Amino acid sequence: MTAVLVFVGAMVGAPLRYLVSRAFPMPWGTFVVNIAGSFILGVLAGAASGSPAYALAGTGFCGALTTYSTFSYETLQLIERKNYMRAALNLVLSVVLGLGAAALGFWVG
Repeated sequence: MTAVLVFVGAMVGAPLRYLVSRAFPMPWGTFVVNIAGSFILGVLAGAASGSPAYALAGTGFCGALTTYSTFSYETLQLIERKNYMRAALNLVLSVVLGLGAAALGFWVG
């Protein structure tokens, strides 16, 4: 049953990530979903860790919504284009705000 919950959550998270990434220029769509996903996962970890809700929304939805690989790839693309300031900004803000969002979410949860 848990695998079905993860699957259903991912069915919502993946298309949402796609839509958000199309609404913002690179790399800011990925940035938005990663920060939002970090907050949501923090809330769930604080309130519902180990529950079916965590499998559905945490592992499934947040797992499909957020993406470390795209964050890495887009940062590398910015470096290759010699857009060092934007790459550094993306890197630092993603890590700092992602951790902060997760911590805030955990506190809220």
